Amino acid sequence: MTLARSKPEFERLVAAALRGMPAKFRQFMEKENVVVVVERRPSRAKLLGLGMNPERETLFGLYEGIPRTERLSNYNMTLPDKITIYQEPLEEEYPGQAALKEQVRRTVLHEVAHFFGIDDDALHRMGWG
Repeated sequence: MTLARSKPEFERLVAAALRGMPAKFRQFMEKENVVVVVERRPSRAKLLGLGMNPERETLFGLYEGIPRTERLSNYNMTLPDKITIYQEPLEEEYPGQAALKEQVRRTVLHEVAHFFGIDDDALHRMGWG
């Protein structure tokens, strides 16, 4: 599939979603060295490693790291936490500009919530699953 938007255009949607978060959350993420990247789509190996069926399932985003709530006093000298937003699955599912912008925002916030220690069950209860 050809991407509907260029990567820089899509990255601007992600950046806008991050700017829309309260400043104290953005500052905390910067201080804690959380990296947010855009990739085309999750690899087959990534999906299999997460226990997903690549033929029927995909991801819009993924948080990789140690949530703030699980860090111990000896937490140091580790790689930055990483949030990946997957462009192609989002564009496939949300082809309209307004719907895509909203889902990118929701996906970014969902993955940021994982960094702050909010799990999928809690996110589903809050309507962010």
